[in-house]
Amino acid sequence: MYVQVRSLATGKSVTIPTSRTTMVRDLKKLVEKRFGVNPDSQRLIFCGKQLEDQYSLFDYGININDVIQLTSRTLENGFQNKIISKIDDNVENNASIANGLVASSSDTVEKDDFEEISEDSLYFKVGDYVDVRDTQHGSWFLGKLIKIKKNFDLEGKPNDPKSLVKNDGLVYVVAFVGCDDDKIEVQLQEIRPHGMEIVPFENLKANDRVLMNYNTDHPLERGYWFDVLVKQINSTKKSRTVIGDVYVGINNAIIRNCYLKFLDDIYKVKPYQLLAERTPEDDEIMQTQPAEMRANPLKCIECKDKSSKLCKECGCTICGGKDRENEQLLCDECDNPFHISCLNPPLKEVPKDDDWYCPSCKVDEGEIVEAGGKLKDSKKKTPASTSTSKRDWGKGMACVGRTKTCNKVPANHFGPIPGVEVGTTWLFRVQVSEAGIHRPPVAGIHGRDNQGAFSIVLSGGYEDDIDNGDEFMYTGSGGRDLSGNKRTALQSCDQELTRNNRALALNCNAKLNDIKGATAVHWKEGKPVRVVRNYKLHKHSKYAPECGNRYDGIYKVVKYYPEKGISGFIIWRYVLKRDDPTPAPWTAKGKKLLIKLGLDKIIYPENYITIDDDDGVIDADSKLMGSKRKSTKQDAHEIMKDNESNNNSTKINDKADNNSGKKLKILYELNKIEKLFIDADIANKKYWDDCKEMLKNGKKAFLDRIEETFLCICCQDIVFEPITLECFHNICKGCLKRSFKAEVYQCPSCRAELGKFHHMNINTNLSKTLTHFFPGYNVGR
Repeated sequence: MYVQVRSLATGKSVTIPTSRTTMVRDLKKLVEKRFGVNPDSQRLIFCGKQLEDQYSLFDYGININDVIQLTSRTLENGFQNKIISKIDDNVENNASIANGLVASSSDTVEKDDFEEISEDSLYFKVGDYVDVRDTQHGSWFLGKLIKIKKNFDLEGKPNDPKSLVKNDGLVYVVAFVGCDDDKIEVQLQEIRPHGMEIVPFENLKANDRVLMNYNTDHPLERGYWFDVLVKQINSTKKSRTVIGDVYVGINNAIIRNCYLKFLDDIYKVKPYQLLAERTPEDDEIMQTQPAEMRANPLKCIECKDKSSKLCKECGCTICGGKDRENEQLLCDECDNPFHISCLNPPLKEVPKDDDWYCPSCKVDEGEIVEAGGKLKDSKKKTPASTSTSKRDWGKGMACVGRTKTCNKVPANHFGPIPGVEVGTTWLFRVQVSEAGIHRPPVAGIHGRDNQGAFSIVLSGGYEDDIDNGDEFMYTGSGGRDLSGNKRTALQSCDQELTRNNRALALNCNAKLNDIKGATAVHWKEGKPVRVVRNYKLHKHSKYAPECGNRYDGIYKVVKYYPEKGISGFIIWRYVLKRDDPTPAPWTAKGKKLLIKLGLDKIIYPENYITIDDDDGVIDADSKLMGSKRKSTKQDAHEIMKDNESNNNSTKINDKADNNSGKKLKILYELNKIEKLFIDADIANKKYWDDCKEMLKNGKKAFLDRIEETFLCICCQDIVFEPITLECFHNICKGCLKRSFKAEVYQCPSCRAELGKFHHMNINTNLSKTLTHFFPGYNVGR
């Protein structure tokens, strides 16, 4: 593989061939050849982390073509050595020259270059055995204190408010016991006296803070040692359990209500003790290595680290053997080990190349296409190559994922979606999902069996459906065998009033009856259901659109009941009536309103247009309906023009002659309440004036501009509990709190300084205005 190394000083970028197993110290030597920077003066940064010599590129997750930033110190080591040699030659001026050098360049020359003596600490001294918190795992390990020095290079870390001690401005160099070459530099909060006193389970009490073993990935297996705040203790004749909050990481992130399994080795957290208060016995304990080491986690959970057991997880991927480590190869792609004798064909010796790939990861050289060559058939079997179906599934839009999510209202919102007018038609179901009208991209019912149904789609999928426009008879879901990844199938069993069927039944204003069904007492008082009609229904109903998916407003469930369907199996039937103040799209008033609002055109996906081989264009509507009509370039121009203007509303004078075919823009006017809300938000007057400019394009364009203007830059959602900063940017209170917790005291939008003690006052006027335009958007947040 290879990585990119970029110098921050010059902007020069160089490609360096290397391997994921390359150590950082070896990488620095390669960097020295390219940039001429001494390895001791190099600082390599990747993803905000400084690369340390004792780790490999794999430890930092560096992959092919990743960019590593290079910075260098002001003084090179060679220059430092010359200065130090001059200091040694001139003993009389040793102190003055050294002091002058430290004063002039204290940020670039380390104190350890001049003296090896350790600084004095109030709690520890060199040679003490301590518990040190590792930055990689965030857990506690046994270490030996080998040096104490002043904090010249490392930036001071904030004091932990939960800690009993404060940082003392010193850096403690600790070597891990059992791995003397592995050292770590920490501050006072990250070390403490080594805990050796075991707490019996009988003496354990709630709210005790102890040191226990826990595996964050596999809770039933042994893991690392973390601080635990005991919340609950359960003891029976058969079992004993402890439930507690586990503190993970250097920032003490809390994993709440964890079940801790290993209860025979619970250690007491030893408090800090001043050196002046130490007795000779305490000093001997601190300076003596513990005889018993704490249990370590398993390296392999599959074989439990048994050397005699074959395991394909930690041993050879083919034979499972763990022997002959000198004959094992590690794949640079999947990181699986292989014996050279187990490969097909086997290798006689370990390859000398830095990069090696196993047979499943290696690219077949026969599939490589040279410049100008013809694409070759792949030997690998993929679903696309083995499938015999020639169905297009909507040019790939039938199963495509959402590019955006409706955040105006929560997913369990009953009733209309703010800004979406009745009669709006989208080309694909995924667009309906993005608008929030009907969120499932495939299912016909969107609901929860403990709340109700929020929306349904009429697509003619069941032969028992009857559509009369303002009233229709809907068939529940289920009763079909869709195994084998089928999209639809014939009825093969009885339907049950569960899941989505039960959800739709809950919308009826009657007591739930899963045997005989029920009829609403007052059907208009039932829960509203958004109804979408799909173009597939058009062959059975004149009320469905000829193309696309149209939102037809709010319906209520009048009654529901089971009966035997045409297929001979029991189905659940629902009768729904329209209860929407907006006229239906198929009526004369509805069609006139669609022209006023500019909704008589289908909303296409962005940049959606199909180019034909004959330099013509196939209309998206015709393509979807299976038409073979080819349109001209002029048609393509009109399609693109309609696509660009489909979100714009139109204004028409009610007294004008509609037969003339002229479409004038419709102006959306704010009512008195909306004007009062907007005028009250003085702090955002500039933004509201900009939003008002979109009133001439209709309500939808106006609401879209509001959503775009008052979008939180952090969570990419409409600001919740908004705070208007001095720079007139708006941000959620929760997002600003998280920013301050990370010690970033700046505006996320313009980086204006806010100060550590900035008052987070909620702009109630803006909050009320947004709630008025987007009712329910703050539910669940």
